[in-house]
Amino acid sequence: MSNNIKARLYVENDLGPGKEILLDGNQGHYLVNVMRLKGGAFILLFNGRDGEWLAEIVKISKGRATVMTQENIMAQKPEPDLWYLFAPVKKARLDYMVQKATELGVSLIRPVLTERTNLDRLKEDKIRLNAIEAAEQCERFSVPKVEPMIKLERLLAEWPEDRLIMFCDEEGTSDQNTYPVGRAIDEVNAWQGRPKKWAILIGPEGGFSPDERALIRRQSYVVPVTLGPRILRADTAAVAAIVLWQSFAGDWAG
Repeated sequence: MSNNIKARLYVENDLGPGKEILLDGNQGHYLVNVMRLKGGAFILLFNGRDGEWLAEIVKISKGRATVMTQENIMAQKPEPDLWYLFAPVKKARLDYMVQKATELGVSLIRPVLTERTNLDRLKEDKIRLNAIEAAEQCERFSVPKVEPMIKLERLLAEWPEDRLIMFCDEEGTSDQNTYPVGRAIDEVNAWQGRPKKWAILIGPEGGFSPDERALIRRQSYVVPVTLGPRILRADTAAVAAIVLWQSFAGDWAG
């Protein structure tokens, strides 16, 4: 990022040449009181639809900044359609999981309530703010959608037929139909062609219960995988699973 550009922010507004946008709330506070920017300073804006735009601050007031878009710096980039489903964990590790999932390119984040989930209430707006901050910092061009927490049974009952679930089953290493991620994706490709829509399902601390494992594995759209011989913490498993999926089926695969 150029030294002349002072910040990069996500906005909901449509972006195009000569659009005037008011930045207030947390964003206005950040620009005016934290960064202490003045009129004439340049920032970057993105909205997940229109690419990245250079904008100039044209007016500053108390905790508010008005900017005018100047030019399109980069066109919108295509991204993989990968959903990230996880059983919530404690706050610091939850923040880490959301940040890394965003950086690694997931398109949707959804907490899943399981028998061993330690938290039964979450604030989706806090998860979204965390994802927005991660997207701003890693120069991603979109922010993953954040869905409200859902019970595992309902999630599976309402699952769309055109999307596969990569089920990270830490207890499935001895099952004959549980494969390393790469081999599992190759197996799917062999009979279905290269699938476009995937989701990754990560369990809670302590793993899924035996009944939940059986329920998940009965679904025709589930692809059980192992992440290796070691038992990983939920936040570590999240990063490992997404990286492996990206390597074999995502936009790292070429």
